[in-house]
Amino acid sequence: MNKKNLFLTNLKKVLLEDTLLLILVMLIITPASHAKTNDIDEVQQKREVAGIVLDQNGDPLPGVTVQIVGSQGGVITDADGRYTIQAGSNDELRFQFVGMKPQTIAVGSLTTLNVTMTEDIELLDEVTITAFATQKKESVVSSIETINPKELRIPSSNLTTALAGRLAGVISYQRSGEPGNDNAQFFVRGVTTFGYASSPLILLDGFEVSSTDLARVDPDNIEQFAVLKDATAAALYGSKGANGVIMVTTKKGVAGKPRISVRADARISAPTKVLETVDGVTYMNLYNQAQFNDNPLLEPYYSAQKIQNTIDGLNEYAFPNLNWYDIMFKPNTVNQHYNMNISGGGTVVKYYLSVSYDKDTGILRDNKLNNFKNNIAIDRFNILANVTMDLTPTTKMDINMNSIFENFTGPLDNTNEIFASVVATNPVEFPKYYLPDEKTAYVKHTLFGSDATGTMTNPFARMVRGYKDG
Repeated sequence: MNKKNLFLTNLKKVLLEDTLLLILVMLIITPASHAKTNDIDEVQQKREVAGIVLDQNGDPLPGVTVQIVGSQGGVITDADGRYTIQAGSNDELRFQFVGMKPQTIAVGSLTTLNVTMTEDIELLDEVTITAFATQKKESVVSSIETINPKELRIPSSNLTTALAGRLAGVISYQRSGEPGNDNAQFFVRGVTTFGYASSPLILLDGFEVSSTDLARVDPDNIEQFAVLKDATAAALYGSKGANGVIMVTTKKGVAGKPRISVRADARISAPTKVLETVDGVTYMNLYNQAQFNDNPLLEPYYSAQKIQNTIDGLNEYAFPNLNWYDIMFKPNTVNQHYNMNISGGGTVVKYYLSVSYDKDTGILRDNKLNNFKNNIAIDRFNILANVTMDLTPTTKMDINMNSIFENFTGPLDNTNEIFASVVATNPVEFPKYYLPDEKTAYVKHTLFGSDATGTMTNPFARMVRGYKDG
């Protein structure tokens, strides 16, 4: 082989090796170049996404953190709740704000993304009211007990009856269930002051009120209910807060479209326990037995003939056999409650208006012989108006009006005295009233029954002898 042929052979071998090397290099470089191209395409796919973040009332929410899920950094909404961020079609935006539920939303093909955030109830429960402001619970070292106002919506028109068993450290008891006279007495950690007030200081929207005023507050109008229980919590109120402080804050208006809420309920009221009494025949036999045990020589107070005539029902006026409780009281009564409120406003004026109506009745039976109703009946209207006006950026004026209009009708005596007379009255001594005869045909008043001596009280006559209206 000459030198020329050897040169050509070596040249072909080198070219073949170089070609194979070039192909191998291209195979290695091509995927990397393709990946780089995809990265460039993805960067090119990112675009500007903008929007506004609002709260549940429709107000702009500044300070909301907007972040792409899986990446660091992000943006914060401005004073008007607006934001702008660079995001791709496959990205997800996460919106976070203290006191609000976080939200994660896919971008997709959107360029405008508006978000409405709702309150996180669990976080709001950690906010408590103090003397002149609200603070986080973890920043308060004093003893403060709060309750969700929804728990105060019980089947009663008296708010004080809802406190028992719902607030730690609050002792509450009720002496009477008579409508209008059913306020519960309550103490915060017992009685600590002798010779002065033993009940806690009660503040309604910052104003001192009585327990009766507290009893008439409609739970639908309460924004926050808090009890300040120790000296640290009540220090700002001086000696008046020695027995604790109950603070009630009513609802305020919020900016937005008018929102109307209506609630109506009916409730059945009945005694928790009714005394069981014996019938007239059993009463007479037991009375004679008791008399015999004291002195066997005495004649029975009730003769066998009277007992037998009572058993036979010979004459209901001469031989009465009465269950005074059933005559005087009904087994139950139905009460009603209605509430309607409206709230709303703009950037300058916000309002909350509420009207409540309660119809409470007792369990006394009305007497058809009289021209008036002797049963307890209460008609109560509660009108609340809270108006907030922003006069200047630094000046705000609140107008709070709470009015109660009540009409009461009931027996002349209170129900405790009527019930006591029912328990103490003989069931066989006289009827509740007599029908007119020839001698009394022209008598205009009711002929109430009485004993021979006139010393026993007729509970029916006591109930219907008059009425109160006010």
